[in-house]
Amino acid sequence: MNNIGGLLIDLDGTLYHGGRMIPDAERLIAALRAAAVPFLFVTNNSSRTAASVAAHLRGMGIDAHPEEVCTSSLAAARYIAEESPGATVAILGEEGLVQACAEAGLTRVTENPQYVVQGIDRSFTYESLARASRWIREGAKFVLTNPDLMLPSDDGVMPGAGTIGAAIEAASGVSPVVIGKPESHLITYATSLLGITPEDAVVVGDNMRTDISAGVNAGCRTILVLTGLTTRDNLEHYQTITGVTPDEICADLAELMVLLGV
Repeated sequence: MNNIGGLLIDLDGTLYHGGRMIPDAERLIAALRAAAVPFLFVTNNSSRTAASVAAHLRGMGIDAHPEEVCTSSLAAARYIAEESPGATVAILGEEGLVQACAEAGLTRVTENPQYVVQGIDRSFTYESLARASRWIREGAKFVLTNPDLMLPSDDGVMPGAGTIGAAIEAASGVSPVVIGKPESHLITYATSLLGITPEDAVVVGDNMRTDISAGVNAGCRTILVLTGLTTRDNLEHYQTITGVTPDEICADLAELMVLLGV
C-alpha cells in the first residue's frame, strides 16, 4: 500500500486481547518507528487517560507514548471546545473523560450545563439519568464519547457507554452527537493530530462495525486484520450488515507488515 500519510491503529482485538498481546504487535510498532511511518493508537475507550493507555501497552511489551494515543474522550472534549470554547459541561464518565475536558479548557459544573458529555460511567445511577435527561430537555447539547453497547471484562461482557447513552436518549428524547467509531469525529480528530488529511490516512482494525466503518465514514483507506472480532467465517455477514468493504484484508499482523512494507 503506497502513499500512506499515517496509520490509525485500533487497540483491543488488533494489538491485544485484554491483557494479552496479539502476536507480532510489538514488532509492528517497532517496524513503523524504524520506517518513520507516522501512527496513532486510536480507541473508543473513554475511561482511560492517554498516559494510562500507553502504560497498558508498554506493560505488554508494545512501545507506546501518551502523545501517540487518541481516545474518544480526547476527541469529545476537543469537539466541544472547538464548538464552544470554555463551555460548561456536566460529565458522566471516568478519569479519561474528566481529564480530557479539563485539558480542553472546559468547565465542569453540576447544574445548568451547556453540554452533557457522557462516556462509560460505572457509578451511573438513576439520579444521574434523571439529572442528565432534564438538562438535555432544557437545552444542553448531548455528546456521547462512543456508542459501544457492551464491553469485554473478566466476567464476560458488561454494559458500555452506548447502553447508558441509550437510556439518556430514551429519557430525554434527544439523540446524542456520537464521537467515537463508527462515526467519523474520532478519526478526523486523529488525522488532525497527525497533520494529514483523511484521504492520506489508513485505518487499521479488527472490527467491521466500528474500525472499518469509521474509516470509510471519514474518507480514509482501511485495512482489516483478522486478529479479533472479524474472521474469514463472519466477514461476509459483517460486510452485509455494515455495507462497507475494507480496502485490504490481512490474516495477521505479520501479513500487515508485509503489506505495509515495513
